[in-house]
Amino acid sequence: MTMLSRDEYQSLSRQLREYEDVDRIAREQGIDPDLLMVIYTHRVTRDATKRFYVVQKDAPRLLKEWDRGRSYLDLARQYRFPPVLMAQLIEKARQTPRRTFWDAFRRPEAIPDARLRREVIEVLEADWVYSPKGGEIQRARGIKGETRLANWLKKHGLTYRTEKDLRGKFAKTPDALLDHPIVLDGQKVCWIESKANFGDDVELRRNLRKQLEPYTHMFGEGAVVYWHGHTRGAESPPGILLYDGETLEGLAPRPWTESHVPSRPPRRDAAAPGATVRSRSPEETAEREIERERPRVTRHPHRPSVTAQPPQKRRRPVDRSAYF
Repeated sequence: MTMLSRDEYQSLSRQLREYEDVDRIAREQGIDPDLLMVIYTHRVTRDATKRFYVVQKDAPRLLKEWDRGRSYLDLARQYRFPPVLMAQLIEKARQTPRRTFWDAFRRPEAIPDARLRREVIEVLEADWVYSPKGGEIQRARGIKGETRLANWLKKHGLTYRTEKDLRGKFAKTPDALLDHPIVLDGQKVCWIESKANFGDDVELRRNLRKQLEPYTHMFGEGAVVYWHGHTRGAESPPGILLYDGETLEGLAPRPWTESHVPSRPPRRDAAAPGATVRSRSPEETAEREIERERPRVTRHPHRPSVTAQPPQKRRRPVDRSAYF
């Protein structure tokens, strides 16, 4: 079970300045390299999100520096900015279409210009987060987490529908929507979400707002599992159970019956596995622009028209900062 205090998490994040630090710290401190890679990815993406517009404003000057002979990678290191994103900002300033840019980055050997070919290869080798290989690493980690969840469900004879099965039927879908509710830690569970990630405060709040809270409105109570662990002392809101991978895999679910009431989860002692303690902190801004710059992500350019709806009773807003 991986539980890190907030101070331990921040300490590791500060130490993971370069990709090479992942293997070094894994050897020196005996920490799972996959966990360290997750924390390194958090650091890189959040720093890039925070500084993206600052660097983007310098794009005209960056283009002039590149025209004078400085490479993508050299400028990326000067700004301590992801090399692939630096190259993209410069090429955007050169009026290079986004699709052309990503096509070239997926097949750098086909780039006819020798300088561009050399620099693109350098950037792809140096960037372990925003390059296509970085996307493959994250995708493989997600598949591994979903496989662990599927194995746990199969072990206990639980049938369910996947995100693929539910596509097009709901606005948002969990990784596993159970055909029949179960009971975990005294709570009714109708769905389980798999996160091949570490649930620090920022990640937990972002997932709560974007996915978990909507799931409870659509499908009822559920659970989320962070396979690489989560912050020690994080508290899940009513209706959502929070687990690390080892804790979930050690649980034996029971069938849900109407006699199991109330379904609101009990407050547990902080020393117990999967324990929760209230932690209040301000809401973080989710990643937006950087996510749009990732490769192989397509978004429909048009929003559907909105049909006028009759006025509805306004619900009291939820204070999400009280959880996680």
